[in-house]
Amino acid sequence: MEQRSLLQSFVSKPEFGPLVLLVLELVVFWSFNSDFLSLQNISNTLSFTVELGLIALAMTLLMTAGEFDLSVGSVFGFSAVLMWTVFNSNLMPLGAAFLVALALSLFIGFVNGWFVTKLNIPSFLVTLGMLLVVRGTALYVTDGFPQHTWTAGGNWFANALAGSFFIGSFRMYMSVLWFALAAIAAHFILTQTKAGNWIQASGGNPNAARARGVNVSRTKIYLFMASSAMASLAGVISSIRTSAANPNSGTGYELEVIAMVVIGGTVLTGGRGTIVGTVIGIFILRIMRNGIVMVGVPGLAYNIFIGAIILGMMALHSGLEKRHNAGV
Repeated sequence: MEQRSLLQSFVSKPEFGPLVLLVLELVVFWSFNSDFLSLQNISNTLSFTVELGLIALAMTLLMTAGEFDLSVGSVFGFSAVLMWTVFNSNLMPLGAAFLVALALSLFIGFVNGWFVTKLNIPSFLVTLGMLLVVRGTALYVTDGFPQHTWTAGGNWFANALAGSFFIGSFRMYMSVLWFALAAIAAHFILTQTKAGNWIQASGGNPNAARARGVNVSRTKIYLFMASSAMASLAGVISSIRTSAANPNSGTGYELEVIAMVVIGGTVLTGGRGTIVGTVIGIFILRIMRNGIVMVGVPGLAYNIFIGAIILGMMALHSGLEKRHNAGV
């Protein structure tokens, strides 16, 4: 009876469905192409998976608080453009240029949060407007051309953010370690701290949270700032890895990141989030992108699969939620 109760509890968790899907995905792609689980392909997949993953972690916290950020894709591209423009102009070293880009991204997040909390404008509209402002600025200052990064070859700061090393024959990227640390920190904050309780309360019932002393506005502003900062970090890491900072980088990333978070089990309307589920959702979508190419499916069909996964996972989450509420 106790084992059955534990099994029912596990099945009812929001992470259960995504975990099953991830396992099935791995089995199916590996059965079609044995190289899918080769060390080289795993390494290559991880290298670009964690960049969007960093944004998804912060987005999970923000969506748990009942908001979301459509400007992360534009901040992703703009921060890298700004950092490399400053560095290649010999105005300051790479580390300092990164801090400038990070500081501006924090300001962008603050503005988003201020408009949402102080002017009571929906985050959809605020961050959509910010998306256009930031993307337009990146295109204007670069005339639409990428900013090359190869003048930073061998730079210690670039290596610390996006370098790599070998564990036997497996190539490990520093960005994977940064992602792992960020995921652990986000999970700890959400589940083990007072701040995590504030985040969930802010998304679940803001009025009740305020009545109990939670500063909902400040909490949400901090989360918007964290969202922009993680988008900035991810964009800088990507620019180092690809040796180019394109003002169009990150286009469409905001919707893919939100899909990762929702597939992982975070409630779109706020109040409940899961970092573990988001990590699984991150790998579901990025492995899907890699897998369909390796088995010979046209890459342009990617959105079809993603849409089907989102619809399927939403139906599954809804079914499990009803069973859980009914005590089944």
